Amino acid sequence: MRMRPDIGEWYRILDGDEFEVVAIDEDDGTIEVQYFDGTVAELEASDWDLQFSNGDIEKVDAHEDGKGSADFDDDDAFALGSRLDSGPQIAGSLDGLDLFESSDLSL
Repeated sequence: MRMRPDIGEWYRILDGDEFEVVAIDEDDGTIEVQYFDGTVAELEASDWDLQFSNGDIEKVDAHEDGKGSADFDDDDAFALGSRLDSGPQIAGSLDGLDLFESSDLSL
């Protein structure tokens, strides 16, 4: 039985680790997943099919709080908000950077 994973959906592997499918590359035959702790891995689609048909992978509900590895905790959000509210943000100068000029590019 073949079960195609859905991007953005959460699954659990037999050992209990939960992950979200973040990309599918049909050409390469790979599925990119991200575990809740932020670790990114790539699975072969044929391995996915085998593990799913054996019952080693199951679909699970997304985390209720909506938080994952890329989310800020409440203290980070407060600190970020206070910095953004402190007035205009000004970028530093570009002094010392080697910038490309149109004559440097060859076609």
